[in-house]
Amino acid sequence: MHTQVANQVSVNHKPRIIAVTNQKGGVGKTTTAINLATALASTLKKVLIIDLDPQGNASTGLGIPMRKRKFSTYDIMINNANPKQAILNTAIMGLDIIPSSADLSGAEIELIHMEDREFSLERAIIPLYGDYDYILLDCPPALNLLTINALVASQSLIIPLQCEFFALEGISFLIRSIDRIKKSLNPSLEINGIILTMYDKRNNLSKHVANDVRNVFGNKVFNTMIPRNVRISEAPSYGKPILIYDHRSAGANAYIKLASEFIKREENAAHD
Repeated sequence: MHTQVANQVSVNHKPRIIAVTNQKGGVGKTTTAINLATALASTLKKVLIIDLDPQGNASTGLGIPMRKRKFSTYDIMINNANPKQAILNTAIMGLDIIPSSADLSGAEIELIHMEDREFSLERAIIPLYGDYDYILLDCPPALNLLTINALVASQSLIIPLQCEFFALEGISFLIRSIDRIKKSLNPSLEINGIILTMYDKRNNLSKHVANDVRNVFGNKVFNTMIPRNVRISEAPSYGKPILIYDHRSAGANAYIKLASEFIKREENAAHD
């Protein structure tokens, strides 16, 4: 099925589709998605975020009020709505979003009964190929059918990982799940990188976790670490990425460095 979908769009420019995922909540997943997307847009790339989380934090964090969400990710995956009708512009030039809605919380049940249910998202976004350089998929904090759809539709994924005690235990489960999806549904899926988030240089535990993750995953781990930063926490309540809310903050500086590192990885991967 994956090959069939790919063949349908071979004549179009296929964007880089990247899932931002971790089955654990509160690790900086959505913050990473919206700030990386903002940084990419600032380099004159056309970027789309697809909000796959029923909580809709990416939509809220980019200042999209509920009343504007006429069509959502639910509509394009379940009701065959035209994805171009679901796209909303953000306040950031070059960055658009397909928002989430509360209906998405019921999508899991409806997907179960659909044919080729793991490919619903990939089918839905075909009309958007050629319109964007990057599509970032902000996944829910669970390894459910929505996340599986994201991993099937993506070429690569980014894993934000909080510097805390159970971090390695959680990521090992996720890596096993990714390996199963590679074997059965999307053999071209690769891990772009692991991002260490909420790093506190004053905290010995943060340092130990960072060292352990680097020892296990080596160069899969980005050099840039996202610090624990009050301004990062404040930004979503103002409907702005940290890069817009306070571009001088330590958090904004870290995401700028991360974006630069990410782009270099993308360029290296394109030449391999």
